[in-house]
Amino acid sequence: MLLYLRLLKESFAFAINALRNNKLRTLLSLLGVTIGIFSIIAVLAAVDSLDRKITNDLSGLDKNTIYLMKFSFGPSDIPKWKREQFPNVKYDEYVYLKGTMNNTAQLGYQIFTKSETVKYDSKVVSDVNIVPVSAEFSEIEALDFENGRFYNESEANSGAKVIVIGNEIATSLFDTADPVGKDVRLYGQRFSVIGVLTKKGASLFGDSNDSSVYIPVNFIRQKFGDNNTSLTNVIVFKPVEGVDMEAYKAEISQKLRTYRGIKAGEIDNFFINVFSGFTDLIDGIIGSMKLGGWVISGFSLLVGGFGIANIMFVSVKERTHLIGIQKSLGAKNRFILFQFLFEAIILSVIGGLIGLLLVWGIAVGLTKALDFEFVLGLDNVLLGTGLAGIIGLISGILPAISASKLDPVEAIRTGM
Repeated sequence: MLLYLRLLKESFAFAINALRNNKLRTLLSLLGVTIGIFSIIAVLAAVDSLDRKITNDLSGLDKNTIYLMKFSFGPSDIPKWKREQFPNVKYDEYVYLKGTMNNTAQLGYQIFTKSETVKYDSKVVSDVNIVPVSAEFSEIEALDFENGRFYNESEANSGAKVIVIGNEIATSLFDTADPVGKDVRLYGQRFSVIGVLTKKGASLFGDSNDSSVYIPVNFIRQKFGDNNTSLTNVIVFKPVEGVDMEAYKAEISQKLRTYRGIKAGEIDNFFINVFSGFTDLIDGIIGSMKLGGWVISGFSLLVGGFGIANIMFVSVKERTHLIGIQKSLGAKNRFILFQFLFEAIILSVIGGLIGLLLVWGIAVGLTKALDFEFVLGLDNVLLGTGLAGIIGLISGILPAISASKLDPVEAIRTGM
C-alpha cells in the first residue's frame, strides 16, 4: 500500500514536471479535456438550474390539476377552424360542475385578461398582470402571504373591490409601508388591498406572482360581461389525492356534454388539459437538452483523450532511459504501468478541474448579472472529476502498456 502511495506521489510529481517543462505542449493537450468537461458540466449545470427553477415555479400546483377550456395545451387532431369555433367555458358551468363533481378537493374559475395599470396616489405601475379568479385559487395555487389574506367566497361572489397584490407591486407603490387597508386604483375604481404575497422571484412561465394582482372574477364579469371574446375563461379542477384520473376526466366530459346538450357522436367542444402533460413535455425537453450536451461534448472529450494519449507517448519516449534504469534495478512491469497510468489520470483530472473552475466562475457571474440562480451542484463536480479520470485512464492505458513492456537493456541503450 505504501509503495502505491509513493508511486502516486511520484506520478503526480512527473505530471507537474511535464506541465512546468513543456507548458505549451501540455496545455494544448489538456485543452481538449478542459473544453469537454466544461461543455458537459456547463450544459448539465444550466439544465439542472433550469429544472430547479421550473420545479420551484410550479411547486404550488398539483400535477393532477386539470384546466377545462376552449384551448389545448398540446397538439390536437381537431382542425384549427373547428377549434376556433369552440365556446368559452361559462361561469354557470363552473357553478354547475362545482355542485355536481365527485372526488374534487377544489374547483375554481379564472379569466385571462390583458395587463393594466395600478395607481396609488402619484405612484403608477404599468403592465401589471391582472388575475381575476374565484376564492378557491388561494388553495389551488398554494399562495403564500407576507401580510393579509385572500378574499373569501362572499367577496368573490359579489365582485367586491378587494385586491391581493404581488410583492413587487407592493414595493413599487408603497415602498416599505404596509399596503393592507390602503386603496389602489384599477380600471378607474378604488380597490382595497387585503393581502400581499410573499416574494417568489421571476417566473419562466408568464408573469410572476410578484408582478401580479388578484381580484374577484365576478368584478370582471360585471364589467365586461360573459360573452366578451377578448377574454379567455378556464375552470380549474384539483382532484382528491389518489383519484383515477381517466375516470375523473370522463366524468367532467360527460357532465359538461350533458349540460351543453352535445349529442352522441359529436366531438367535445372543449379541452380537458391535465397539468402533468405539460410537465411531462418540459421533462422531455430538458432530457433532450441533456442528451444534446452529452453528444456535442463527447467530441471534445474524444479530442481531449487523443491529446492525453499523445503527451503520454511523448513522455514514454523521453523517459525511455529512466525506464530502463528502473527495470534494471528490479522495477516490475506493473510498477512502470501504474506509474504512467497514474500520470495520465492526474494530467486529465487537472484539465477537468480547470473546466470545472471555468463553469463555476461563469455560474457565479451569471447569477449576479441575471435574476436567475445558476447552481454547480456537488453531483456535477463529482461527475466532471470522474469523467476526467476515466478519460485519463482510457487515454493512458496504451502508452503505459508500451512503457511497461520495454526491454531494460534496449531502453538504456536507446536512452544513451
